[in-house]
Amino acid sequence: MGDPHRVGVIGLGVISRAYLDTLADHPEVDIVAVADLDASRSAEVAATIPGAEAMSVERLLARPDVQTVLNLTIPAAHADISLDTVDAGKNVYGEKPLAVTFSDGRSIIDRAASAGVRVGCAPDTVLGTGTQTARAAIDGGLIGRPMSASAVMVTPGHERWHPNPDFYYAPGGGPLLDMGPYYISALIHLLGPVRAVTGAASRLRAERVIGSGPRTGQRIPVGVDTHLTGVLEHTNGALSTITTSFDGVRTTAAPIEVHGEAGTLAVPDPNYFDGEVRLFALGDTEWRALEPRAGYAEASRGIGLIDLVRADDQRPPRADGELALHVLETMTSLLRSATEGQRIELTTVVERPVPVPLTPTEDWTTYQAS
Repeated sequence: MGDPHRVGVIGLGVISRAYLDTLADHPEVDIVAVADLDASRSAEVAATIPGAEAMSVERLLARPDVQTVLNLTIPAAHADISLDTVDAGKNVYGEKPLAVTFSDGRSIIDRAASAGVRVGCAPDTVLGTGTQTARAAIDGGLIGRPMSASAVMVTPGHERWHPNPDFYYAPGGGPLLDMGPYYISALIHLLGPVRAVTGAASRLRAERVIGSGPRTGQRIPVGVDTHLTGVLEHTNGALSTITTSFDGVRTTAAPIEVHGEAGTLAVPDPNYFDGEVRLFALGDTEWRALEPRAGYAEASRGIGLIDLVRADDQRPPRADGELALHVLETMTSLLRSATEGQRIELTTVVERPVPVPLTPTEDWTTYQAS
């Protein structure tokens, strides 16, 4: 067994717990440092991870033993922290989105290439058995030639449960940049990259009311569109429609459906790693569930970073920066299309990530030599 890959974590908000639960005890990862704007929070988290030290962001980036930085800051800070990490000569794996503007995302990828370091980015949920089983079914011809897909995310808004939801309604927030990465990443795994988009957007109200935590009842302004619908033109000719909304209440629509000449797949929520994949083929009289046939079984947030650590010259990271940049351009182009009222062709070109074979829990939670 070789030495664990040494990781420093920047940003210790709500989502950090999910990552730390996966990574803190993983034999291939050693969390050696944590940093947050709230020094007391850093100290509290460090106390729960043997060997981890609480420190400032500057000290963490200067530590020579940190090989990869896990960037879990708020979206508005993603680009600055990632660029500082790259400039420090370290790999970076970030929470989605890669950045809040395409130009910032492009800068991260270009500077990382120049520095010879890797960039990875959430979501890694699409590496679980849900999306990957659906992909295997499509690639195996169970629905024939795929022609179209729909993706739907409808919620009243995150202010109902998040104690500090302000950033969801500030520039860089909104339902598309927040939740779109899950759905668009899944669609790319299922149908391949996107070549052009058309979008439309709206905003239901000018302020939101916090529904939990010490700020319950406080009103916050809404500075972004909170409902967006769009059409994605995939390079293989398939068309996807996507709806992301903080203005609805509930929907009966499947999170993702993929339609082919010989059948339809109902794909589980890409915000989760697993879930039932259902097939309705020509000649069937009812839906039937497919057994998991691909993906990391019972995975959790952080598997994308482990996948990055295990990647080599033969197999690139599956949740890598190039894919995240393509997803970011898809989203920002949808927003731009909604503003300008025109179809927009994308400039980035990516390959579908390498599929994940069915990987039992014990195989991804134990050490594997690279």
